[in-house]
Amino acid sequence: MAKRLIPSFNRILVEKIIPPSKTNSGILLPEKTAKLNSGKVVAVGPGARDRDGNLIPVNLKEGDTVLLPEYGGTQVKLGEKEYHLYRDDDILGTLHD
Repeated sequence: MAKRLIPSFNRILVEKIIPPSKTNSGILLPEKTAKLNSGKVVAVGPGARDRDGNLIPVNLKEGDTVLLPEYGGTQVKLGEKEYHLYRDDDILGTLHD
């Protein structure tokens, strides 16, 4: 369903990663545990244009795991899933294993 939405300009469609509420052994984790505000890039726009009309491509690609700001973005609901639209400039960084 998310593949139908192609972000405009330098926008990025992100699905937020929800941390598990239970460990593998079945122990329930409290809600106040430190959570990292991260998400997975689902779709990427073509990029923005500068004053001369040249295309400035987006730095991210589909499948990247990114660090998101605490506030911001536009919430988008497609079918049952919830996504967020961010500008390329709003993404704080990429996360690598």
